[in-house]
Amino acid sequence: MIAEKTAAGISFFEKYLTIWVLLCMAAGILIGRFLPGVSAFLEQFEYAQVSIPIAILIWIMIYPMMMKVDFQSIKNVRKNPQGLLVSSGTSWLIKPFLMFGLAVLFFHVIFKSFIPTELARAYVAGAVLLGAAPCTAMVFVWSTLTKGDPAHTLVQVSVNDVIILFLFAPIVSFLLGVTNMQVPWETLLWSVVLFVVVPLIAGILTRIVMIKKKGEQYFIQKFVSKFDRITTIGLLLTLIIIFSFQGDVILNNPLHVLLIAVPLTLQNVITAAFAYLMCKWLRQPHNIAAPAALIGASDFFELSVAVAITLFGADSPVVLVTTIGVLTEVPVMLMLVQFVNKTKHWFPQPALLR
Repeated sequence: MIAEKTAAGISFFEKYLTIWVLLCMAAGILIGRFLPGVSAFLEQFEYAQVSIPIAILIWIMIYPMMMKVDFQSIKNVRKNPQGLLVSSGTSWLIKPFLMFGLAVLFFHVIFKSFIPTELARAYVAGAVLLGAAPCTAMVFVWSTLTKGDPAHTLVQVSVNDVIILFLFAPIVSFLLGVTNMQVPWETLLWSVVLFVVVPLIAGILTRIVMIKKKGEQYFIQKFVSKFDRITTIGLLLTLIIIFSFQGDVILNNPLHVLLIAVPLTLQNVITAAFAYLMCKWLRQPHNIAAPAALIGASDFFELSVAVAITLFGADSPVVLVTTIGVLTEVPVMLMLVQFVNKTKHWFPQPALLR
């Protein structure tokens, strides 16, 4: 995001993302409370149930991510198939269903006395949207912090972006259907096209054109980083707008912010632990196990927020859950990074793998 990184590989903005989210939450709530005309004005700019201002800001966030995706790297999938299978299997066969199970358990059972049934159903839907979308951006940061294999990380991100096109909508539709929350397939597919296919195609074309004109080194080291500050501004403005619509939900149920954070955090931790231990069992090197675990645990919250808004509207409690995912992910992932780095001795050294 912000171009200037610390020596540890994470920018000042990324390191304190939780603080920025809290500040955006406060700013958005204040705007919704004392300047209601702003939210009413933004509601005028909608097309096919999509908020145009929010859509533009989310494109600003997702488009630079998609430029980093190198589909040529997919041909390297055979170089370390076990690590890739663990990461992909965790992201698509375990994580969405684990998130759904945890959400139902906590929102409908453990926190039943605090959360009304209808609100609990909405919170489960938000958790499903988070769990069904593996991260494609911050993954590079987590991999760098754990000295993960950059080639493996790039391959996994590229593979995930392909899989999202085919599995995200069916998984979301199935899990929401289990809770009797039906969503129109047309709207769900429209969300995938709008917030995955369009920025993905734009990112691929930009990558091809710029590398052809300036070379790969210029593209990776200079061109992509030019979008860092724009991405940051896009994220902050999106959060402020969302929280301006969410003010009443938060003020009426302030405890819910903490309650929602519980299953989201557990999902990150359990998923990372599963992938990490699977890699240990398969005797994968640490530089493969670390990104495999962290890729499986983290969420593509930009896509989750976008789809939640398209399906349910910016003022829906479903959207609140996806934004709380932004709030919790960075501190949880940094904790996991620290654990992964401290347990490097669990894994065989590359020279000893033969």
